[in-house]
Amino acid sequence: MIIEPGIGLLFWMTLTFLILLFILAKFAWKPIVNMVNEREVSIVDALNQAKLAKSEMEQLKSDNERIIREAKTEREAILKEAREIKERIVGEAKEAAKIEGDKMIAAARESIKAEKTAAMADIKSQIGTLSVSIAESILKQKLDNTDAQNTLVENYLNNNNPN
Repeated sequence: MIIEPGIGLLFWMTLTFLILLFILAKFAWKPIVNMVNEREVSIVDALNQAKLAKSEMEQLKSDNERIIREAKTEREAILKEAREIKERIVGEAKEAAKIEGDKMIAAARESIKAEKTAAMADIKSQIGTLSVSIAESILKQKLDNTDAQNTLVENYLNNNNPN
């Protein structure tokens, strides 16, 4: 069983629909279309701003990468300069230590030489004193008797005067 609406009901339904369509077209259609258009414009603007933000982000990213590369290069240059300064300072310190060591060795050699000379002079002085003491002792023994004294004087005179 199918329900069939009556002609009168169809007429009033159609008339109501047409009146509603006329009212909507007259009052509601333009604001709805305007709102949809505004929404479309705002979406397009948002997309454009997103693209602009994306391009700015890419630019910032490339700038950051460039800055990082420059910082790394500068860091390497600073480290290289620091190594060179360190090597130069170490070299200068080694050279100064070598010079100071050479001075100390030369001073030690001079001191040893002076002490050796002083020791040799002291030894010679002691040998001379000892020789004189020995000679004095020998002469005292030999010259205790007068015959030995006379013989010694004669020998001395004969050796010094070759007549």
